[in-house]
Amino acid sequence: MKKKPKVPSNNIGLNKKANFDYFLGERFEAGIVLEGWEVKSLRAGRLQLRDTYVIIKDDEAWLLNAVITPLPTVSTHIKPDPQRTRKLLLHKKEIDQLKGVVERKRHSLIPTSMYWVKGRAKLGFAIAKGKKDYDKRNTEKDRDWQREKERLFKR
Repeated sequence: MKKKPKVPSNNIGLNKKANFDYFLGERFEAGIVLEGWEVKSLRAGRLQLRDTYVIIKDDEAWLLNAVITPLPTVSTHIKPDPQRTRKLLLHKKEIDQLKGVVERKRHSLIPTSMYWVKGRAKLGFAIAKGKKDYDKRNTEKDRDWQREKERLFKR
């Protein structure tokens, strides 16, 4: 029996806390402006998306608090900033739409994942509304009930 060749995953990193802390709405995809050392670090999987968010400022989208840890071989001739603000590439219509949602409805833009598309890094983010503690408890309760239901139906 032949083994299937391993297909490399397109995922760079996920924000697993986003679904727990927020009600996620419409999702968007944006390109991201990176430096050379950041691309190498992303290929090595050195990304942290927890506590990150997207802001719209001066009709441009920016990613804040994303940590891309530099590789030790990169920092020989430059001083990399792992938590620098990175520009996101979106169409004008999308930026206007997001700006309206953020300003009028007081929602946030929360990154959910980063992945490769045709060799380019893309950021997936969603319009999000924060959950209260009781919402989080209800979510956990529902998840536990679904898990228990699956166990019961298995038997």
